[in-house]
Order: sequence, then structure tokens, then C-alpha cells
Amino acid sequence: MTTPPIADLEKAARDLMTRAVDGTKRELSTIRTGKATTSLLDTVKVEAYGQHLPLNQVASVSAPEPRLLMVQPWDKKLAGAIEKAILASDLGLNPASDGTHIRVPLPALNEERRKDLVKVVHKLTEEGRIAIRHARTDTLAKVKKLEHVSDDDKRRAEKDLQKMHDDAIHQIEALLKGKEAEIMEV
Repeated sequence: MTTPPIADLEKAARDLMTRAVDGTKRELSTIRTGKATTSLLDTVKVEAYGQHLPLNQVASVSAPEPRLLMVQPWDKKLAGAIEKAILASDLGLNPASDGTHIRVPLPALNEERRKDLVKVVHKLTEEGRIAIRHARTDTLAKVKKLEHVSDDDKRRAEKDLQKMHDDAIHQIEALLKGKEAEIMEV
């Protein structure tokens, strides 16, 4: 026996909504909050071996102190390229290399920069909300087009989709509040 088409559509919608929440969480983890976090450098691409590679593929990143990141290249010859890549990124960081390690001190955020970061966080979470709404809307349209399914089943699916949507939006809101509080913390 095959699974009912509504269950398949709901599962696909749940997967899309989960991916939207996870994507938003991943994007928010790259936003600087004043505390050293290794994911801060995830977006940095280093020119190495004739191609642009993510920093975490050519070096290990650690946070030994609250306001310091330490980058240790696996190939010592890449220290200069890593330093250049961090400088060229839009993170506003000034790395210092001693030949084997690259220290990346995190300057304290001023009030204006904090407010700018909060705006970026709001934009990223809105993109997550939009993705969740699209998943709900597309699935609802598919449910309404189904043939040989009772109206009661369609209404039940509509309620289930709305609940999934509300739960996912709630998760996004929680991420937003947490990140906003983290950024505004002095």
C-alpha cells in the first residue's frame, strides 16, 4: 500500500521548513557578536593550491580567549594567504601572523556597529520566514489540487501545515531574540 499523498506533501513541507530554520541558524552563526567563535571565519575563502578553499579546509581555528581567534594553517606556506583572506573579508578583522600561527583579535563592537549587525540579523531571519511561508503556500496549493481526497482531509492537512508553519516561525523568532540579545550585550 502506498502512503497517502497528503502525508507525502506534509513530509516534504516539514523538510523544507526544517531546512529553512537550519539555514537561518547557520547564517546567524557567522555574524560577529563580540565573542570569539570559530564559525565567525566560516565564510572566509583562502586562495590555496590554485583555487579558493574555505578556511576550515586549510587550517584549524580555535578560540583560546573570549576576544581572540587563533588560526593554525596545516601548511605553513599558506599563512600569508590566510592572513590576506581574513583582511579581505568584510568582517573588519586585523590578523597578525608570527609565521606559524595567525592571531585574530576581535575588537569591541561600538553601538553603531551593533545596530547594523542587528539589522543584518533581522534581514537573515526574514529570509528564513519567507522560505517557511513559501513551503506552506506551495504545499497548500498542491493539497487543494489533489483529487480523490475528501474536503475534511484537505482541511485537516491545512491545519497541520499551519501548525508546522507556526512552529517553524517560532523557532526563527527564538533564534532572532537570542542573536539580538547576544549582539547588544556589552
